[in-house]
Amino acid sequence: MDFPRPYLKVYENGGVKWDIKIEPRTLHSLLFDAAQKYPDKTAIVFYQHQISYAQLAACVRRAAAALYEMGLRKGDRVAVMLPNCPDFVIAYYAILSIGGIVVNTNPMYVEREIQFQVNDSGSKMMVTLLDLYPRVKNVRENTPLEKVFLTGFAGKPEALPDDTIWFPDLYAVDRPPAPEIEINPEEDLAVLQYTGGTTGVPKAAMLTHYNLYANTMQTNYFFIGEEKKQRILSVLPFFHVYGMTCCMNLAIAAGTTMILLPRFVPGEVAKVISELKPTYFPGVPTMFVAILNSPEFQNFKDYANVMVYNSGAAPLPLEVFHGLSKKLEGTDSVMSEGYGLSEASPVTHANPIFGGVKPGSIGIPYPATDAAIVDAETGTKFLPPGEVGELVIRGPQVMKGYWNRPEETARALRNGWLYTGDLARMDEDGYFYIVDRKKDMIIASGYNIYPREIEEVLFEHPKIKEAVVAGIPDPYRGETVKAYIVLKEGESATEEEIIEYCRQKLAPYKVPKMVEFRKELPKSAVGKLLRRVLVEEEKKKWE
Repeated sequence: MDFPRPYLKVYENGGVKWDIKIEPRTLHSLLFDAAQKYPDKTAIVFYQHQISYAQLAACVRRAAAALYEMGLRKGDRVAVMLPNCPDFVIAYYAILSIGGIVVNTNPMYVEREIQFQVNDSGSKMMVTLLDLYPRVKNVRENTPLEKVFLTGFAGKPEALPDDTIWFPDLYAVDRPPAPEIEINPEEDLAVLQYTGGTTGVPKAAMLTHYNLYANTMQTNYFFIGEEKKQRILSVLPFFHVYGMTCCMNLAIAAGTTMILLPRFVPGEVAKVISELKPTYFPGVPTMFVAILNSPEFQNFKDYANVMVYNSGAAPLPLEVFHGLSKKLEGTDSVMSEGYGLSEASPVTHANPIFGGVKPGSIGIPYPATDAAIVDAETGTKFLPPGEVGELVIRGPQVMKGYWNRPEETARALRNGWLYTGDLARMDEDGYFYIVDRKKDMIIASGYNIYPREIEEVLFEHPKIKEAVVAGIPDPYRGETVKAYIVLKEGESATEEEIIEYCRQKLAPYKVPKMVEFRKELPKSAVGKLLRRVLVEEEKKKWE
């Protein structure tokens, strides 16, 4: 059945090809190609340290050889739990080059979350910071972890804990190369990227080498093109699929420089833009909210070297879009919003620089990517422009499926389309707009937060009878987490007590920022707690 594709006209009018051909290749081949073409070019800037492409490729080859010597084989999973730093890049490409699978792991995770992800993925090795090891140590015996590699910004300590291995030692000296591993880019996995998908249970999107290679090349074609003088401000965390593709992998595909920052601090970002002059800044709405209100960024003409400020991972408030666009007046810089999801490696849409930015829109589908709106009830009928339904996507970046979850895979992937769980509409020009989410996932500061996971923690509290968690509007984070609680009869508790309890069991960004105690919670006729009713109540308060 045909579906409308007015976005093809945007490409045609802009003189840009939509139907680009992306040959299946391994993801790590990007790095070795770049090292051959640009050996002396700076690949990484990390504070006072610079690493050339030749140096980076050499470190990756040595680390890969060491990992192979230590027993890492094709298909083995390795958890990488690091902030943005050179060792993240080295570990990532070393694992891939010998057929291993990277399991991106958030450094903010607490013990319970680390244990779940390591066990679910079956990771046999982990690379993490020395400072984070105590959390790993507490759960290690309950996981399949055989080896743990440590690194740190302060250098190697005099003594390492337990039987851990200092990761930089792996690439400090020359060693015989690892054997060539045969990898089928379209079938073999490169990354397990954990996400809630269309339900609230964290699960891993299986991203193949080709999925990630294709999305990197699509992004390079869409935003960077043939000009290789770009410098990418890489403050988005690489363990997040957006930062992984649109900062790290993109920089390497373009043979350009990634400027690494392990965390977002507006003053530091302003200094880096002023001194190191990045040209491309992918970020999340909370970063742009902070920038808009930061005294360091009052004169945007000082930061005109950034050609594209690109927002993704969560809806960008129109007020922020217009505020930033006004600041950028008189410069060649543009503010652009896009859209993606872990299951699509992640980018599927962006506002085209060649076709014009539409405020409030996520833009048009990427090259070689189709998108359509189907009826939300059955998902079988394509809808015309202007009508609201579920957004579906197909393209080379769409995942192979969910790790060990065939039923979830069958729900998300149907007839060649990825069902996003997001309600959207397409206008007559082929620009898409997200209207709402079918799923209850909360997006705060660009992080996916799954209410059910927090609710399960709350239900473990001895005083709590019922609990529902919902995302409510927040001018800075986009959404923030609120818990609605019914206490057991005769019990009393304070908001701070509940929040402190959650702090012990959840990563900081998942902890409820507000708690409301109620005598009862809204339920359906069969007793199902109705989260959506609470969300609607909160929205009315903001109207």
